[in-house]
Amino acid sequence: MSTQIALPDGSTKQYDDGVTPARVAEDISAGLARAAVAAEVDGALCDLTAPLAEGRHELRLLTDRDGDAALEVLRHTAAHVLAQAVVRLYGEGVQYTIGPALIDDFQYGFYYDFDLPRSISADDLAAIEGEMRRIVGEKIPLDRVELPPDEAKAEMRRRGQHYKIEMIDDLVAEAGAAPPTVSLYRQGDFVDMCRGPHLPHTGKLGKAFKLVTAAGAYWRGDERNKMLTRIYGVAFFSKADLDAHVERIEQARQRDHRVLGRQLGLFLIDEQVGPGLPLWLPKGTIIRMELETWLRGELLRRGYQPVITPHIGKTDLFRTSGHYPYYEHGLFPTMQLGEDDGDGYLLKPMNCPFHMRIYKSAQHSYRELPIRYSEFGTVYRLEQSGELNGLVRVRGFTQDDAHILCTHEQIEQEVASCVELTKLVLSTLGLDDYRVRVGLRDPDSSKYTGPEKNWDLAETNLRNVVRRFEMDYTEEPGEAAFYGPKIDFVVTDALGREWQLGTIQVDYNLPERFDLTYTGPDNAPHRPVMIHRAPLGAPERFIGILIEHFAGAFPLWLAPVQVAVLPVSDKFADYGADVARRLRDAGFRAELDDSPEKIGAKIRRATMDKVPYMAVVGGREAEQGTVAVRERTDGDRGPIALDAFVEALAAERDSKGRTRPLAGADGTDATTEGAEISKQEGL
Repeated sequence: MSTQIALPDGSTKQYDDGVTPARVAEDISAGLARAAVAAEVDGALCDLTAPLAEGRHELRLLTDRDGDAALEVLRHTAAHVLAQAVVRLYGEGVQYTIGPALIDDFQYGFYYDFDLPRSISADDLAAIEGEMRRIVGEKIPLDRVELPPDEAKAEMRRRGQHYKIEMIDDLVAEAGAAPPTVSLYRQGDFVDMCRGPHLPHTGKLGKAFKLVTAAGAYWRGDERNKMLTRIYGVAFFSKADLDAHVERIEQARQRDHRVLGRQLGLFLIDEQVGPGLPLWLPKGTIIRMELETWLRGELLRRGYQPVITPHIGKTDLFRTSGHYPYYEHGLFPTMQLGEDDGDGYLLKPMNCPFHMRIYKSAQHSYRELPIRYSEFGTVYRLEQSGELNGLVRVRGFTQDDAHILCTHEQIEQEVASCVELTKLVLSTLGLDDYRVRVGLRDPDSSKYTGPEKNWDLAETNLRNVVRRFEMDYTEEPGEAAFYGPKIDFVVTDALGREWQLGTIQVDYNLPERFDLTYTGPDNAPHRPVMIHRAPLGAPERFIGILIEHFAGAFPLWLAPVQVAVLPVSDKFADYGADVARRLRDAGFRAELDDSPEKIGAKIRRATMDKVPYMAVVGGREAEQGTVAVRERTDGDRGPIALDAFVEALAAERDSKGRTRPLAGADGTDATTEGAEISKQEGL
């Protein structure tokens, strides 16, 4: 029987003997054979050297133009080259564990975890990278070998790779009565257990790769296990792409919210308090309060009712909701507060069960619906210590939570209102570059709760809403919450990184679990539907992202200090104090810098603190009742009467930056003493 190959252009090729994707590529053109990195056969990725069985196959040959699929093959091979280099440099005592490709990670492209005979640091990366380049130059083939589990374990045992033996045992246990074969890749003197696929030989990796850092990582991500050494790297098909990535990483380093948070005095993580438990400093608290105050006002205008719930609750409450034991691995240990506590209490990991109990505390008529409860409620999750990251991954955080109880007929209108609110939040903060993801259940997964008919209804509701808004969206099975499908807003920040921020979820199941009802027009009990929504998500994470998006330079309405008043010398400190007082009386956060330093030093300090506006005052300003305005990024904007300055600031603040009369002012006639001095000092 022959092998028939169907190609994407509609043509076919037929072979009467054994054939591989590599041979098909050679038959098409020598250029394609050189460019091909892997193949897709009948929808599944495979090596170019994979033999194709008799029969008909659809074949697509992947080159560097095939996006993430090709990039994943490149980076997966880079991880294997890294492992081989480490074994060569540090000897037989090296145990290698896992080394995946990373596509969605902004900073890294691959990593490998090692149990090493000695510690290494970033200082060792140059030598390892050099060995990787030698391996690339050797053009070593990567050959796939399929072995029964016992033979694969024997091979790994001969090489002293005990972690790989554990992984093979896990594979066999998961497979049950019919364990599969185990795929190994031979790469010269190096052998690794891997599903593949890989580049045909190490030379295909090229020169566009770089090792980035070394860090600690627990085996299987469990801090009860041994700490391993993780080496991160990045790889691309071209040097230009690598250079652009390195530049983005440098920009990200400069914008790192952990560094800026410390420099600008916004927040701190104190190890005496506990990892993942941020302390908000005064300036950071102002940013958070401004965001929350604005959003609370929007919620009140939209008919939300504020509630407050406790930080702990009985474990049985979370059993009813289904969060326990579903989230048990991420919960803090239960607390026993008395002899009659039953299963004890939990630090609350989410707010929704409390809101269910508030609704259930009274009878409700269909005339009352929808009922919208909102809360900035603090919750606690036991994140692994290695996953904690400043504000964006913490153990104690607040959710701008709301739960809407409504009738079936009201669902789509309420979801649409939530979409409008989320769009308002993102546009107000300049986060207009986003995509919409509709997270659906995976029909093959058992993690979802509730009848299938409820899921079908909820998924239809969400599709109808995003289509009503004519939004470009993707449907992603497996991304639903365990109780219902959702709409996620995935935002791209100033550095091109994606963050999932606003979320809206339709839930037919928790009202069932809590036996929630309302009295319908027929005077009979009916089951409401619940919508979960959080346009910010968590203020901690949201602000961490905003710090990096704005590089710490917040718009006027959010800036902790909105105006720095800078007298050019001690002689004008009294007028400076009057200006600062006038600004504070108008509701602005103004600081007077009446230090004896020169005006240049004061301007530099305010610039480093990323204050939006500076009001420089000297003799002429004091005589004329003006200020010399200096804008954070555009420099001198010229003289302006103090009352006009206050009015312009108010317009910018109240419009959330949509009106910026000061930033657009013409500063070419800046002839005041303060402006002249700042110019003389090269500022």
